[in-house]
Amino acid sequence: MDFFLFSKWGQMTLAVLAFTAVVLVILGIAKLGDRFAGRARTLIMVLCFGGPAAFLLVLGLLYPAVRTTVMSFMDGSSETFVGVANYEWVFTNPDSLQAFINTFFWVVLVPLVSTSVGLIYAILVDRSRFEKIAKTMLFVPMAISFVGAGIIWKFVYEYRGAAQDQIGLLNALLVGLGIEPLRFLQDAPWNTFFLIAVMIWIQAGFAMVLLSAAIKAIPDDIVEAARLDGVSGWQMFRSITVPSIRPTLVVVVTTITIATLKIFDIPRTMTGSRFDTQVLANMMYDQSFTFGNNGTGSALAVVIFVLVIPIVVFNVRQMVKNREVRGA
Repeated sequence: MDFFLFSKWGQMTLAVLAFTAVVLVILGIAKLGDRFAGRARTLIMVLCFGGPAAFLLVLGLLYPAVRTTVMSFMDGSSETFVGVANYEWVFTNPDSLQAFINTFFWVVLVPLVSTSVGLIYAILVDRSRFEKIAKTMLFVPMAISFVGAGIIWKFVYEYRGAAQDQIGLLNALLVGLGIEPLRFLQDAPWNTFFLIAVMIWIQAGFAMVLLSAAIKAIPDDIVEAARLDGVSGWQMFRSITVPSIRPTLVVVVTTITIATLKIFDIPRTMTGSRFDTQVLANMMYDQSFTFGNNGTGSALAVVIFVLVIPIVVFNVRQMVKNREVRGA
Protein backbone atom coordinates (compact mmCIF):
# COMPACT_ATOMS: atom_id res chain seq x y z
CA MET A 1 0.00 0.00 0.00
CA ASP A 2 2.78 2.43 0.89
CA PHE A 3 4.61 1.57 -2.33
CA PHE A 4 1.49 2.39 -4.38
CA LEU A 5 0.96 5.73 -2.62
CA PHE A 6 4.52 6.88 -3.31
CA SER A 7 4.72 5.49 -6.86
CA LYS A 8 4.08 7.58 -9.94
CA TRP A 9 0.71 5.95 -10.63
CA GLY A 10 -0.31 6.31 -7.00
CA GLN A 11 0.43 10.02 -7.02
CA MET A 12 -1.44 10.47 -10.31
CA THR A 13 -4.44 8.61 -8.89
CA LEU A 14 -4.46 10.76 -5.76
CA ALA A 15 -4.23 13.91 -7.87
CA VAL A 16 -7.22 12.83 -10.01
CA LEU A 17 -9.24 11.95 -6.93
CA ALA A 18 -8.39 15.28 -5.28
CA PHE A 19 -9.36 17.20 -8.42
CA THR A 20 -12.64 15.26 -8.67
CA ALA A 21 -13.41 15.96 -5.02
CA VAL A 22 -12.79 19.70 -5.50
CA VAL A 23 -15.07 19.79 -8.55
CA LEU A 24 -17.83 17.92 -6.67
CA VAL A 25 -17.55 20.31 -3.72
CA ILE A 26 -17.82 23.34 -6.03
CA LEU A 27 -20.83 21.88 -7.81
CA GLY A 28 -22.42 21.07 -4.46
CA ILE A 29 -21.94 24.64 -3.23
CA ALA A 30 -23.33 25.98 -6.51
CA LYS A 31 -26.40 23.76 -6.16
CA LEU A 32 -26.83 24.93 -2.58
CA GLY A 33 -26.64 28.53 -3.78
CA ASP A 34 -29.66 27.95 -6.02
CA ARG A 35 -31.79 27.65 -2.89
CA PHE A 36 -31.01 31.22 -1.89
CA ALA A 37 -31.99 34.48 -3.52
CA GLY A 38 -30.70 38.03 -3.73
CA ARG A 39 -27.39 38.98 -2.19
CA ALA A 40 -26.93 35.68 -0.40
CA ARG A 41 -27.05 33.81 -3.69
CA THR A 42 -24.67 36.26 -5.34
CA LEU A 43 -22.22 35.96 -2.45
CA ILE A 44 -22.29 32.17 -2.56
CA MET A 45 -21.73 32.13 -6.32
CA VAL A 46 -18.84 34.57 -6.03
CA LEU A 47 -17.20 32.44 -3.33
CA CYS A 48 -17.89 29.28 -5.29
CA PHE A 49 -16.45 30.31 -8.62
CA GLY A 50 -14.18 33.21 -7.65
CA GLY A 51 -12.77 31.64 -4.51
CA PRO A 52 -10.70 28.89 -6.20
CA ALA A 53 -9.41 31.38 -8.78
CA ALA A 54 -8.45 33.86 -6.05
CA PHE A 55 -6.74 31.08 -4.07
CA LEU A 56 -4.68 29.98 -7.07
CA LEU A 57 -3.84 33.62 -7.84
CA VAL A 58 -2.52 34.15 -4.33
CA LEU A 59 -0.70 30.82 -4.28
CA GLY A 60 0.84 31.01 -7.75
CA LEU A 61 1.38 34.74 -8.24
CA LEU A 62 1.08 36.99 -5.19
CA TYR A 63 2.95 34.81 -2.72
CA PRO A 64 5.92 34.18 -5.07
CA ALA A 65 6.02 37.90 -5.95
CA VAL A 66 6.15 38.93 -2.28
CA ARG A 67 8.69 36.23 -1.44
CA THR A 68 10.91 37.21 -4.39
CA THR A 69 10.78 40.86 -3.35
CA VAL A 70 11.79 39.98 0.22
CA MET A 71 14.63 37.73 -1.04
CA SER A 72 15.95 40.59 -3.18
CA PHE A 73 16.97 42.35 0.05
CA MET A 74 18.72 39.25 1.44
CA ASP A 75 22.12 37.72 0.77
CA GLY A 76 22.78 34.86 -1.64
CA SER A 77 21.58 32.23 0.82
CA SER A 78 18.47 34.27 1.79
CA GLU A 79 19.53 34.33 5.44
CA THR A 80 20.98 37.80 6.08
CA PHE A 81 19.40 41.17 5.32
CA VAL A 82 21.71 43.22 3.07
CA GLY A 83 19.44 46.15 2.17
CA VAL A 84 19.79 47.44 -1.38
CA ALA A 85 23.20 45.84 -1.98
CA ASN A 86 21.75 43.47 -4.57
CA TYR A 87 20.19 46.34 -6.48
CA GLU A 88 23.48 48.24 -6.34
CA TRP A 89 25.14 45.21 -7.95
CA VAL A 90 22.43 45.02 -10.62
CA PHE A 91 22.91 48.65 -11.65
CA THR A 92 26.71 48.82 -11.37
CA ASN A 93 28.11 45.44 -12.42
CA PRO A 94 29.52 45.58 -15.99
CA ASP A 95 27.90 42.27 -16.99
CA SER A 96 24.55 43.45 -15.66
CA LEU A 97 24.84 46.76 -17.49
CA GLN A 98 25.61 44.87 -20.71
CA ALA A 99 22.46 42.82 -20.12
CA PHE A 100 20.46 46.05 -19.75
CA ILE A 101 21.87 47.39 -23.03
CA ASN A 102 21.15 44.16 -24.89
CA THR A 103 17.65 43.92 -23.46
CA PHE A 104 17.02 47.52 -24.54
CA PHE A 105 17.87 46.64 -28.14
CA TRP A 106 15.66 43.56 -27.94
CA VAL A 107 12.69 45.49 -26.54
CA VAL A 108 13.00 48.33 -29.08
CA LEU A 109 13.70 46.37 -32.25
CA VAL A 110 11.62 43.21 -31.92
CA PRO A 111 8.18 44.83 -31.36
CA LEU A 112 8.72 47.60 -33.92
CA VAL A 113 10.18 45.43 -36.68
CA SER A 114 7.86 42.46 -36.06
CA THR A 115 4.76 44.66 -36.06
CA SER A 116 5.93 46.57 -39.13
CA VAL A 117 6.68 43.40 -41.08
CA GLY A 118 3.39 41.82 -40.01
CA LEU A 119 1.41 44.94 -40.94
CA ILE A 120 3.04 45.41 -44.35
CA TYR A 121 2.70 41.72 -45.11
CA ALA A 122 -0.97 41.69 -44.05
CA ILE A 123 -1.73 44.66 -46.33
CA LEU A 124 0.16 43.24 -49.31
CA VAL A 125 -1.44 39.78 -49.25
CA ASP A 126 -4.93 40.94 -48.25
CA ARG A 127 -7.47 39.54 -50.74
CA SER A 128 -4.69 38.33 -53.03
CA ARG A 129 -4.86 35.08 -54.95
CA PHE A 130 -2.36 33.27 -52.74
CA GLU A 131 -3.39 34.90 -49.45
CA LYS A 132 -3.82 31.69 -47.46
CA ILE A 133 -0.52 30.19 -48.58
CA ALA A 134 1.35 33.45 -48.02
CA LYS A 135 -0.05 33.88 -44.51
CA THR A 136 0.69 30.27 -43.64
CA MET A 137 4.34 30.68 -44.63
CA LEU A 138 4.80 33.65 -42.32
CA PHE A 139 2.81 32.11 -39.46
CA VAL A 140 4.58 28.72 -39.44
CA PRO A 141 7.47 29.94 -37.20
CA MET A 142 4.89 30.66 -34.48
CA ALA A 143 4.34 26.90 -34.23
CA ILE A 144 8.02 26.39 -33.33
CA SER A 145 9.20 26.78 -29.77
CA PHE A 146 11.84 29.38 -28.98
CA VAL A 147 14.31 26.59 -28.21
CA GLY A 148 13.53 24.86 -31.51
CA ALA A 149 13.90 28.13 -33.42
CA GLY A 150 17.19 28.79 -31.63
CA ILE A 151 18.56 25.39 -32.64
CA ILE A 152 17.46 25.89 -36.27
CA TRP A 153 19.06 29.30 -36.54
CA LYS A 154 22.17 28.19 -34.70
CA PHE A 155 22.83 25.85 -37.62
CA VAL A 156 22.03 28.67 -40.05
CA TYR A 157 24.61 30.92 -38.35
CA GLU A 158 27.15 28.14 -37.70
CA TYR A 159 30.76 29.17 -38.23
CA ARG A 160 33.86 27.09 -38.74
CA GLY A 161 37.40 28.18 -39.47
CA ALA A 162 38.10 29.55 -42.93
CA ALA A 163 40.08 26.39 -43.81
CA GLN A 164 37.16 24.08 -42.91
CA ASP A 165 33.97 23.20 -44.73
CA GLN A 166 31.12 25.45 -43.61
CA ILE A 167 27.99 23.62 -42.44
CA GLY A 168 26.11 26.84 -41.61
CA LEU A 169 23.74 27.87 -44.39
CA LEU A 170 24.73 31.57 -44.43
CA ASN A 171 28.45 30.91 -44.31
CA ALA A 172 28.17 28.23 -46.98
CA LEU A 173 26.50 30.81 -49.23
CA LEU A 174 29.17 33.39 -48.44
CA VAL A 175 31.97 30.95 -49.23
CA GLY A 176 30.18 30.00 -52.45
CA LEU A 177 30.23 33.68 -53.41
CA GLY A 178 33.94 33.93 -52.63
CA ILE A 179 33.46 35.85 -49.36
CA GLU A 180 35.15 34.97 -46.08
CA PRO A 181 32.81 33.27 -43.56
CA LEU A 182 31.54 35.40 -40.70
CA ARG A 183 31.34 34.69 -36.96
CA PHE A 184 27.65 35.53 -36.69
CA LEU A 185 27.24 34.39 -33.09
CA GLN A 186 30.69 35.18 -31.70
CA ASP A 187 31.47 38.75 -32.72
CA ALA A 188 29.86 41.47 -30.57
CA PRO A 189 27.84 43.62 -30.83
CA TRP A 190 26.42 42.33 -34.11
CA ASN A 191 25.72 38.88 -32.69
CA THR A 192 22.96 40.39 -30.54
CA PHE A 193 21.21 41.69 -33.64
CA PHE A 194 21.46 38.29 -35.32
CA LEU A 195 19.74 36.80 -32.26
CA ILE A 196 17.09 39.52 -32.43
CA ALA A 197 16.40 38.53 -36.04
CA VAL A 198 15.31 35.09 -34.82
CA MET A 199 12.72 36.61 -32.47
CA ILE A 200 11.46 38.87 -35.26
CA TRP A 201 11.14 35.82 -37.52
CA ILE A 202 8.89 34.20 -34.91
CA GLN A 203 6.79 37.18 -33.84
CA ALA A 204 6.10 38.62 -37.32
CA GLY A 205 3.57 35.84 -37.95
CA PHE A 206 1.75 36.62 -34.72
CA ALA A 207 1.54 40.30 -35.65
CA MET A 208 0.40 39.49 -39.17
CA VAL A 209 -2.50 37.27 -38.07
CA LEU A 210 -3.96 39.80 -35.63
CA LEU A 211 -3.45 42.80 -37.89
CA SER A 212 -4.85 40.97 -40.91
CA ALA A 213 -8.03 40.19 -38.96
CA ALA A 214 -8.27 43.85 -37.91
CA ILE A 215 -7.82 45.03 -41.51
CA LYS A 216 -10.58 42.73 -42.73
CA ALA A 217 -12.87 44.18 -40.04
CA ILE A 218 -12.62 47.68 -41.55
CA PRO A 219 -16.07 48.47 -43.06
CA ASP A 220 -16.10 48.16 -46.85
CA ASP A 221 -18.16 51.33 -47.27
CA ILE A 222 -15.36 53.41 -45.69
CA VAL A 223 -12.77 51.91 -48.03
CA GLU A 224 -14.98 52.33 -51.10
CA ALA A 225 -15.80 55.94 -50.22
CA ALA A 226 -12.10 56.72 -49.87
CA ARG A 227 -11.32 55.18 -53.23
CA LEU A 228 -14.13 57.17 -54.88
CA ASP A 229 -12.58 60.32 -53.44
CA GLY A 230 -9.32 59.45 -55.18
CA VAL A 231 -7.34 58.69 -52.03
CA SER A 232 -3.86 57.33 -52.78
CA GLY A 233 -2.51 54.13 -51.29
CA TRP A 234 -0.35 55.96 -48.75
CA GLN A 235 -3.24 58.21 -47.71
CA MET A 236 -5.47 55.15 -47.36
CA PHE A 237 -2.88 53.51 -45.13
CA ARG A 238 -2.20 56.61 -43.00
CA SER A 239 -5.71 58.04 -42.64
CA ILE A 240 -7.95 54.96 -42.71
CA THR A 241 -6.11 51.68 -42.14
CA VAL A 242 -3.86 52.67 -39.22
CA PRO A 243 -6.54 54.62 -37.24
CA SER A 244 -9.02 51.78 -37.76
CA ILE A 245 -6.68 49.07 -36.48
CA ARG A 246 -5.00 51.18 -33.77
CA PRO A 247 -6.43 49.13 -30.84
CA THR A 248 -5.08 45.93 -32.39
CA LEU A 249 -1.73 47.61 -33.06
CA VAL A 250 -1.46 48.55 -29.39
CA VAL A 251 -2.25 44.99 -28.29
CA VAL A 252 0.26 43.49 -30.72
CA VAL A 253 3.08 45.86 -29.78
CA THR A 254 2.56 45.54 -26.02
CA THR A 255 2.19 41.75 -26.16
CA ILE A 256 5.39 41.33 -28.17
CA THR A 257 7.18 43.84 -25.91
CA ILE A 258 6.31 41.90 -22.77
CA ALA A 259 7.38 38.61 -24.37
CA THR A 260 10.64 40.18 -25.54
CA LEU A 261 11.43 41.72 -22.16
CA LYS A 262 11.36 38.21 -20.70
CA ILE A 263 13.38 36.63 -23.53
CA PHE A 264 15.48 33.74 -22.30
CA ASP A 265 15.35 30.75 -24.63
CA ILE A 266 17.00 32.13 -27.77
CA PRO A 267 20.18 33.58 -26.18
CA ARG A 268 20.44 30.55 -23.91
CA THR A 269 20.13 28.08 -26.79
CA MET A 270 22.24 29.85 -29.42
CA THR A 271 25.13 31.37 -27.48
CA GLY A 272 24.67 30.32 -23.88
CA SER A 273 24.47 34.09 -23.31
CA ARG A 274 28.22 34.31 -23.96
CA PHE A 275 30.02 36.73 -26.30
CA ASP A 276 28.26 39.76 -24.75
CA THR A 277 24.75 38.50 -25.61
CA GLN A 278 23.51 38.35 -22.01
CA VAL A 279 19.95 39.54 -21.31
CA LEU A 280 18.17 40.26 -18.02
CA ALA A 281 16.04 37.12 -17.87
CA ASN A 282 18.98 34.82 -18.55
CA MET A 283 21.15 36.67 -16.02
CA MET A 284 18.38 36.20 -13.47
CA TYR A 285 18.45 32.46 -14.17
CA ASP A 286 22.24 32.28 -13.97
CA GLN A 287 22.41 34.17 -10.69
CA SER A 288 19.61 32.15 -9.08
CA PHE A 289 20.27 28.62 -10.32
CA THR A 290 23.77 28.46 -11.80
CA PHE A 291 25.64 30.51 -9.19
CA GLY A 292 23.16 29.96 -6.34
CA ASN A 293 22.92 33.68 -5.58
CA ASN A 294 19.25 34.07 -4.69
CA GLY A 295 19.65 37.71 -3.67
CA THR A 296 20.83 39.14 -6.99
CA GLY A 297 18.64 36.72 -8.92
CA SER A 298 15.58 37.95 -7.03
CA ALA A 299 16.64 41.58 -7.52
CA LEU A 300 16.84 41.00 -11.28
CA ALA A 301 13.41 39.36 -11.21
CA VAL A 302 11.97 42.41 -9.42
CA VAL A 303 13.58 44.74 -11.97
CA ILE A 304 12.04 42.80 -14.86
CA PHE A 305 8.66 42.88 -13.11
CA VAL A 306 8.90 46.65 -12.59
CA LEU A 307 9.79 47.15 -16.25
CA VAL A 308 6.73 45.16 -17.34
CA ILE A 309 4.28 47.14 -15.17
CA PRO A 310 4.18 50.35 -17.29
CA ILE A 311 3.53 48.30 -20.43
CA VAL A 312 0.66 46.43 -18.80
CA VAL A 313 -0.81 49.65 -17.38
CA PHE A 314 -0.62 51.32 -20.81
CA ASN A 315 -2.32 48.34 -22.43
CA VAL A 316 -5.13 48.33 -19.86
CA ARG A 317 -5.68 52.09 -20.25
CA GLN A 318 -5.91 51.71 -23.99
CA MET A 319 -8.44 48.90 -23.65
CA VAL A 320 -10.58 51.01 -21.29
CA LYS A 321 -10.34 54.00 -23.63
CA ASN A 322 -11.41 51.89 -26.63
CA ARG A 323 -14.33 50.47 -24.65
CA GLU A 324 -15.49 53.98 -23.75
CA VAL A 325 -15.27 55.02 -27.41
CA ARG A 326 -17.36 52.03 -28.50
CA GLY A 327 -19.83 52.73 -25.70
CA ALA A 328 -20.21 56.34 -26.80
